[in-house]
Amino acid sequence: MADQLFLDGMGAPPTGSDRLFFAVLPDDYAAGQADRFRQRFCGERKLTGTQVRTEHLHVTLHHLGDHAGVPQDMVAKAGAVAAALRVAPFEVEFESVMSFVRGGQNKPALVLTGDIGLAALVAFQRALAVAMIKGGLGQWVEKSFTPHMTLVYDPQVIQKQSIRPISWAVRELVLIHSFLGQGRHVALGRWPLYGNTSMRPREGELMP
Repeated sequence: MADQLFLDGMGAPPTGSDRLFFAVLPDDYAAGQADRFRQRFCGERKLTGTQVRTEHLHVTLHHLGDHAGVPQDMVAKAGAVAAALRVAPFEVEFESVMSFVRGGQNKPALVLTGDIGLAALVAFQRALAVAMIKGGLGQWVEKSFTPHMTLVYDPQVIQKQSIRPISWAVRELVLIHSFLGQGRHVALGRWPLYGNTSMRPREGELMP
């Protein structure tokens, strides 16, 4: 991973008022850790940009588009896809911080990211992609995925550096409705993870 990552399409101008996406969320303890790290890091680096609200911290897996209103047929399909997954809970570990340059916008995103500690998350995102294709949502599958959790948008570019790891057990998949421009997120559905399919990477297996 480069010290400064450019994400094609990230931050593209919205085409509607209502954004839908699949995500995993940190538990309360991990969200608190991330927030404490953010406040300390922003203070040290004098970052004064827009912070993501602690209760909105998330890792996006697949976007389901921007819409004028919430398309209920898509919500129903997404619910069926999520309910059909049979994946056991798994651990994620973010051990780096860096800036992502957002396509079409001036402010980079300061994000938590990582490597081997996120291999299981990459595998889960791919499993969800397969389920989306089978469930009629293939057009929304993210063809590339760099797992990250955005903390703040700030013009200062931070090179990749290691941090004390922030980790949690992913136990559910969430469908989020974001009210664009309003700073509101609503969970339209939550599906607990259970099953025999493990997302744990094999020994020596690295995240691509």
